[in-house]
Amino acid sequence: MSSLDREAPLCLPRRPLTRLPANALPPDTIDTHFHVFRADAPLNTPRSYTPDIATLADWTVFADRLNIGRGVLVQPSVYGLDNQVLIEALVSFPDRLRGIVVIDPQTNRDEIARLDRLGVRGIRINTRNKGGLPLSAAETLATSLRDFGWSLQLQISPEQIPELAGRLPRLGIPFVVDHLGFIPLADGAWRQHVPALQRLADIPGGYIKLTAPYRLTRDRSHAGFAEVVKALVDSHPQKLLWGSDWPHTELWSDMPDDADLIDEMQDAFAGITSARKILIENAEMLFFSR
Repeated sequence: MSSLDREAPLCLPRRPLTRLPANALPPDTIDTHFHVFRADAPLNTPRSYTPDIATLADWTVFADRLNIGRGVLVQPSVYGLDNQVLIEALVSFPDRLRGIVVIDPQTNRDEIARLDRLGVRGIRINTRNKGGLPLSAAETLATSLRDFGWSLQLQISPEQIPELAGRLPRLGIPFVVDHLGFIPLADGAWRQHVPALQRLADIPGGYIKLTAPYRLTRDRSHAGFAEVVKALVDSHPQKLLWGSDWPHTELWSDMPDDADLIDEMQDAFAGITSARKILIENAEMLFFSR
Protein backbone atom coordinates (compact mmCIF):
# COMPACT_ATOMS: atom_id res chain seq x y z
CA MET A 1 0.00 0.00 0.00
CA SER A 2 1.37 3.43 -0.95
CA SER A 3 1.57 6.37 1.46
CA LEU A 4 -1.15 8.07 -0.63
CA ASP A 5 -3.44 5.08 -0.13
CA ARG A 6 -2.85 5.20 3.62
CA GLU A 7 -3.92 8.86 3.59
CA ALA A 8 -7.35 7.87 2.21
CA PRO A 9 -9.26 6.77 5.36
CA LEU A 10 -11.81 3.97 5.32
CA CYS A 11 -15.40 5.20 5.43
CA LEU A 12 -17.83 4.09 8.08
CA PRO A 13 -20.17 1.30 6.98
CA ARG A 14 -23.74 2.33 6.24
CA ARG A 15 -26.30 1.66 8.96
CA PRO A 16 -28.72 -1.22 8.33
CA LEU A 17 -32.27 -0.20 7.51
CA THR A 18 -34.01 -1.26 10.70
CA ARG A 19 -37.31 0.54 10.13
CA LEU A 20 -39.30 2.14 7.35
CA PRO A 21 -39.98 5.88 7.15
CA ALA A 22 -43.07 7.13 8.99
CA ASN A 23 -44.56 8.11 5.63
CA ALA A 24 -43.69 5.86 2.71
CA LEU A 25 -42.10 7.33 -0.38
CA PRO A 26 -44.48 7.25 -3.34
CA PRO A 27 -44.19 4.13 -5.51
CA ASP A 28 -41.53 4.46 -8.24
CA THR A 29 -39.61 7.21 -6.44
CA ILE A 30 -36.35 7.97 -8.29
CA ASP A 31 -33.12 8.08 -6.30
CA THR A 32 -30.99 10.55 -8.28
CA HIS A 33 -27.76 10.14 -6.32
CA PHE A 34 -26.19 6.94 -5.06
CA HIS A 35 -22.92 5.03 -5.46
CA VAL A 36 -21.97 1.35 -5.57
CA PHE A 37 -18.61 -0.34 -4.96
CA ARG A 38 -17.19 -3.73 -5.85
CA ALA A 39 -14.62 -5.33 -3.59
CA ASP A 40 -12.11 -6.17 -6.32
CA ALA A 41 -12.41 -2.97 -8.35
CA PRO A 42 -9.15 -0.96 -8.44
CA LEU A 43 -9.21 2.34 -6.55
CA ASN A 44 -7.79 5.61 -7.80
CA THR A 45 -4.60 7.01 -6.25
CA PRO A 46 -4.60 9.66 -4.90
CA ARG A 47 -8.14 9.68 -3.53
CA SER A 48 -10.03 11.37 -0.70
CA TYR A 49 -11.36 8.20 0.97
CA THR A 50 -11.48 4.43 0.83
CA PRO A 51 -15.05 3.15 0.49
CA ASP A 52 -16.76 0.59 2.64
CA ILE A 53 -18.08 -1.91 0.10
CA ALA A 54 -21.73 -1.44 -0.84
CA THR A 55 -22.79 -3.35 -3.94
CA LEU A 56 -25.55 -2.96 -6.49
CA ALA A 57 -27.32 -5.93 -4.88
CA ASP A 58 -27.18 -4.09 -1.55
CA TRP A 59 -28.72 -0.97 -3.11
CA THR A 60 -31.54 -2.91 -4.77
CA VAL A 61 -32.52 -4.43 -1.40
CA PHE A 62 -32.43 -0.95 0.13
CA ALA A 63 -34.41 0.56 -2.77
CA ASP A 64 -37.05 -2.19 -2.86
CA ARG A 65 -37.85 -1.71 0.82
CA LEU A 66 -38.31 2.04 0.37
CA ASN A 67 -40.44 2.19 -2.82
CA ILE A 68 -37.49 3.43 -4.87
CA GLY A 69 -38.27 2.15 -8.34
CA ARG A 70 -35.41 3.68 -10.33
CA GLY A 71 -32.04 5.23 -9.68
CA VAL A 72 -29.27 7.38 -11.11
CA LEU A 73 -25.88 5.89 -10.30
CA VAL A 74 -23.13 8.49 -9.90
CA GLN A 75 -19.47 7.63 -10.54
CA PRO A 76 -17.56 8.05 -7.24
CA SER A 77 -14.26 9.91 -7.25
CA VAL A 78 -12.38 6.86 -5.93
CA TYR A 79 -12.74 5.13 -9.31
CA GLY A 80 -11.37 8.07 -11.28
CA LEU A 81 -11.98 7.59 -15.01
CA ASP A 82 -12.66 3.85 -14.67
CA ASN A 83 -16.44 3.57 -15.03
CA GLN A 84 -16.56 -0.24 -15.25
CA VAL A 85 -18.45 -0.83 -11.98
CA LEU A 86 -21.09 1.70 -13.02
CA ILE A 87 -21.39 0.26 -16.53
CA GLU A 88 -21.84 -3.27 -15.18
CA ALA A 89 -24.73 -1.97 -13.05
CA LEU A 90 -26.39 -0.28 -16.04
CA VAL A 91 -26.13 -3.48 -18.07
CA SER A 92 -27.70 -5.44 -15.21
CA PHE A 93 -30.72 -3.09 -14.87
CA PRO A 94 -31.14 -1.19 -18.16
CA ASP A 95 -34.71 -0.11 -17.42
CA ARG A 96 -34.18 0.74 -13.76
CA LEU A 97 -30.88 2.64 -13.84
CA ARG A 98 -29.22 5.57 -15.55
CA GLY A 99 -25.63 6.65 -14.98
CA ILE A 100 -23.42 9.70 -14.53
CA VAL A 101 -19.82 9.00 -15.54
CA VAL A 102 -16.41 10.62 -15.21
CA ILE A 103 -14.57 10.62 -18.54
CA ASP A 104 -11.46 12.11 -20.09
CA PRO A 105 -12.33 15.49 -21.61
CA GLN A 106 -10.83 14.28 -24.91
CA THR A 107 -13.21 11.29 -25.12
CA ASN A 108 -14.40 10.87 -28.70
CA ARG A 109 -18.01 10.89 -29.88
CA ASP A 110 -18.06 7.15 -30.66
CA GLU A 111 -17.29 6.34 -27.02
CA ILE A 112 -19.85 8.85 -25.78
CA ALA A 113 -22.42 7.28 -28.11
CA ARG A 114 -21.59 3.84 -26.70
CA LEU A 115 -22.03 5.08 -23.15
CA ASP A 116 -25.29 6.77 -24.12
CA ARG A 117 -26.66 3.47 -25.47
CA LEU A 118 -25.81 1.85 -22.13
CA GLY A 119 -27.86 4.42 -20.20
CA VAL A 120 -25.32 7.10 -19.33
CA ARG A 121 -26.96 10.54 -19.16
CA GLY A 122 -24.25 12.88 -17.95
CA ILE A 123 -20.77 13.55 -16.65
CA ARG A 124 -19.72 14.47 -13.15
CA ILE A 125 -17.68 17.55 -12.37
CA ASN A 126 -16.18 17.23 -8.89
CA THR A 127 -14.00 20.06 -7.62
CA ARG A 128 -14.09 18.87 -4.01
CA ASN A 129 -12.43 15.43 -4.19
CA LYS A 130 -9.12 14.07 -5.44
CA GLY A 131 -9.70 12.38 -8.76
CA GLY A 132 -12.56 14.65 -9.82
CA LEU A 133 -12.90 16.59 -13.07
CA PRO A 134 -12.67 20.41 -13.16
CA LEU A 135 -15.37 22.56 -14.72
CA SER A 136 -13.13 23.14 -17.74
CA ALA A 137 -13.76 19.50 -18.71
CA ALA A 138 -17.43 20.31 -19.26
CA GLU A 139 -16.48 23.21 -21.50
CA THR A 140 -14.27 20.91 -23.58
CA LEU A 141 -17.07 18.34 -23.90
CA ALA A 142 -19.90 20.87 -24.30
CA THR A 143 -20.76 20.13 -27.95
CA SER A 144 -20.97 16.37 -27.40
CA LEU A 145 -22.98 16.81 -24.20
CA ARG A 146 -25.50 19.00 -26.01
CA ASP A 147 -25.76 16.61 -28.95
CA PHE A 148 -26.48 13.61 -26.70
CA GLY A 149 -28.75 15.47 -24.28
CA TRP A 150 -26.47 14.77 -21.33
CA SER A 151 -26.30 16.87 -18.17
CA LEU A 152 -23.53 18.03 -15.87
CA GLN A 153 -23.56 16.84 -12.28
CA LEU A 154 -21.70 19.42 -10.21
CA GLN A 155 -20.11 18.68 -6.85
CA ILE A 156 -18.81 22.11 -5.93
CA SER A 157 -18.11 24.39 -3.00
CA PRO A 158 -20.49 27.23 -2.10
CA GLU A 159 -17.98 29.92 -3.02
CA GLN A 160 -18.08 28.63 -6.62
CA ILE A 161 -21.83 29.19 -7.01
CA PRO A 162 -21.64 32.84 -8.18
CA GLU A 163 -19.01 31.90 -10.78
CA LEU A 164 -21.23 29.11 -12.11
CA ALA A 165 -24.11 31.51 -12.64
CA GLY A 166 -21.90 33.31 -15.13
CA ARG A 167 -20.33 30.29 -16.85
CA LEU A 168 -23.10 27.71 -17.14
CA PRO A 169 -25.65 29.56 -19.29
CA ARG A 170 -23.06 29.86 -22.09
CA LEU A 171 -22.75 26.07 -22.26
CA GLY A 172 -26.43 25.45 -22.95
CA ILE A 173 -26.34 22.12 -21.11
CA PRO A 174 -28.67 20.90 -18.34
CA PHE A 175 -26.87 20.83 -15.00
CA VAL A 176 -27.52 19.54 -11.51
CA VAL A 177 -25.93 20.95 -8.35
CA ASP A 178 -25.23 18.15 -5.86
CA HIS A 179 -26.06 18.42 -2.16
CA LEU A 180 -27.41 21.98 -2.26
CA GLY A 181 -23.98 23.22 -3.31
CA PHE A 182 -22.60 22.30 0.13
CA ILE A 183 -23.95 25.56 1.53
CA PRO A 184 -23.30 25.83 5.30
CA LEU A 185 -26.35 25.58 7.53
CA ALA A 186 -24.87 26.57 10.90
CA ASP A 187 -26.02 29.77 12.61
CA GLY A 188 -28.35 30.68 9.78
CA ALA A 189 -25.51 30.93 7.24
CA TRP A 190 -27.79 29.28 4.68
CA ARG A 191 -29.81 32.50 4.33
CA GLN A 192 -27.07 34.24 2.35
CA HIS A 193 -26.66 31.28 -0.03
CA VAL A 194 -30.25 30.37 -0.92
CA PRO A 195 -30.68 33.33 -3.32
CA ALA A 196 -27.57 32.20 -5.22
CA LEU A 197 -29.00 28.67 -5.53
CA GLN A 198 -32.26 30.14 -6.75
CA ARG A 199 -30.38 32.09 -9.42
CA LEU A 200 -28.85 28.82 -10.64
CA ALA A 201 -32.30 27.24 -10.71
CA ASP A 202 -33.53 30.21 -12.77
CA ILE A 203 -31.19 29.15 -15.57
CA PRO A 204 -32.94 26.94 -18.15
CA GLY A 205 -31.91 23.35 -17.44
CA GLY A 206 -30.61 24.14 -13.94
CA TYR A 207 -31.53 21.69 -11.14
CA ILE A 208 -30.70 21.40 -7.44
CA LYS A 209 -30.42 18.16 -5.46
CA LEU A 210 -32.08 18.16 -2.04
CA THR A 211 -29.62 15.69 -0.60
CA ALA A 212 -27.19 14.94 2.24
CA PRO A 213 -27.94 17.49 4.99
CA TYR A 214 -25.17 15.86 7.05
CA ARG A 215 -22.66 17.28 4.57
CA LEU A 216 -23.80 20.84 5.32
CA THR A 217 -23.60 20.89 9.11
CA ARG A 218 -22.19 19.10 12.14
CA ASP A 219 -25.50 19.59 13.97
CA ARG A 220 -27.20 16.18 14.12
CA SER A 221 -30.62 17.85 13.94
CA HIS A 222 -29.58 19.47 10.61
CA ALA A 223 -31.07 22.78 11.75
CA GLY A 224 -31.75 24.99 8.75
CA PHE A 225 -32.13 22.17 6.23
CA ALA A 226 -35.94 22.19 6.31
CA GLU A 227 -35.96 25.96 5.82
CA VAL A 228 -33.69 25.70 2.78
CA VAL A 229 -35.86 22.96 1.28
CA LYS A 230 -39.04 24.94 1.84
CA ALA A 231 -37.56 28.09 0.30
CA LEU A 232 -36.52 26.20 -2.83
CA VAL A 233 -39.80 24.28 -3.04
CA ASP A 234 -41.69 27.58 -2.87
CA SER A 235 -39.64 29.12 -5.67
CA HIS A 236 -38.54 26.25 -7.97
CA PRO A 237 -40.42 22.96 -7.41
CA GLN A 238 -39.90 22.03 -11.06
CA LYS A 239 -36.11 22.27 -10.63
CA LEU A 240 -35.57 20.05 -7.59
CA LEU A 241 -34.45 16.42 -7.31
CA TRP A 242 -34.17 13.97 -4.43
CA GLY A 243 -31.41 11.44 -3.84
CA SER A 244 -30.40 9.16 -0.99
CA ASP A 245 -26.62 9.76 -1.25
CA TRP A 246 -26.41 6.06 -0.24
CA PRO A 247 -24.12 4.61 1.15
CA HIS A 248 -23.01 7.98 2.57
CA THR A 249 -19.33 7.95 1.66
CA GLU A 250 -16.62 10.09 3.22
CA LEU A 251 -18.08 9.89 6.73
CA TRP A 252 -15.99 8.88 9.73
CA SER A 253 -18.49 9.68 12.49
CA ASP A 254 -22.25 10.12 12.91
CA MET A 255 -23.40 7.82 10.10
CA PRO A 256 -27.03 8.86 9.41
CA ASP A 257 -30.07 6.62 9.50
CA ASP A 258 -31.76 6.45 6.09
CA ALA A 259 -35.30 6.29 7.47
CA ASP A 260 -34.53 9.39 9.55
CA LEU A 261 -33.26 11.22 6.47
CA ILE A 262 -36.39 10.37 4.50
CA ASP A 263 -38.62 11.40 7.40
CA GLU A 264 -36.74 14.69 7.56
CA MET A 265 -37.31 15.31 3.86
CA GLN A 266 -40.95 14.28 3.99
CA ASP A 267 -41.50 16.61 6.96
CA ALA A 268 -40.01 19.48 4.96
CA PHE A 269 -42.46 18.62 2.16
CA ALA A 270 -45.47 18.67 4.52
CA GLY A 271 -48.39 20.50 3.02
CA ILE A 272 -46.91 20.97 -0.45
CA THR A 273 -48.51 19.69 -3.63
CA SER A 274 -45.28 19.21 -5.58
CA ALA A 275 -43.68 16.30 -3.68
CA ARG A 276 -44.38 13.87 -6.53
CA LYS A 277 -42.75 16.28 -8.97
CA ILE A 278 -39.59 16.42 -6.83
CA LEU A 279 -39.44 12.70 -6.04
CA ILE A 280 -40.37 11.36 -9.48
CA GLU A 281 -41.39 13.64 -12.32
CA ASN A 282 -38.43 16.03 -12.57
CA ALA A 283 -35.93 13.15 -12.54
CA GLU A 284 -38.05 11.17 -14.98
CA MET A 285 -37.88 14.00 -17.51
CA LEU A 286 -34.18 14.67 -17.02
CA PHE A 287 -32.83 11.10 -16.91
CA PHE A 288 -35.49 8.61 -18.09
CA SER A 289 -37.19 10.30 -21.02
CA ARG A 290 -35.42 7.81 -23.30
